[in-house]
Amino acid sequence: MKARPGRPTQISWHKVDSYIFPYAARTEGTWLVLRLNTFPDHPLCTLFVDGQAVSDLEDAPAGLQPSPRATLPRLAEHERAEVLRLMAGLAPYGAETGFPCTGDFCTCVDLTDEFAAERTGPRQTSAEQPQGL
Repeated sequence: MKARPGRPTQISWHKVDSYIFPYAARTEGTWLVLRLNTFPDHPLCTLFVDGQAVSDLEDAPAGLQPSPRATLPRLAEHERAEVLRLMAGLAPYGAETGFPCTGDFCTCVDLTDEFAAERTGPRQTSAEQPQGL
């Protein structure tokens, strides 16, 4: 992402529909992705640029505070798939360094690519799932 002198780059965040990577934005061909970490064991989130960690954040970035979050658009399905491919293997905190967290009291070990791909929202119990005929 190239910053233009005197003019900040506008970031248009979208919902990824993922518990681990909730938000992404494509700016000038570059993917920005936020990973939600297991807070308070780790910083609140980590910002990735094209799959490379660039910063841990203790607060949500402007525009991603609780009230406007509900109004963010969702990524198109092909963009969601692209983001999840880009972030494969990066769900646990520290995975970007080659040393994913394995702390005794942390849930990072449960953060798999399969879990990252699960869609957010209410989960159906087995009683609520449609039964075969």
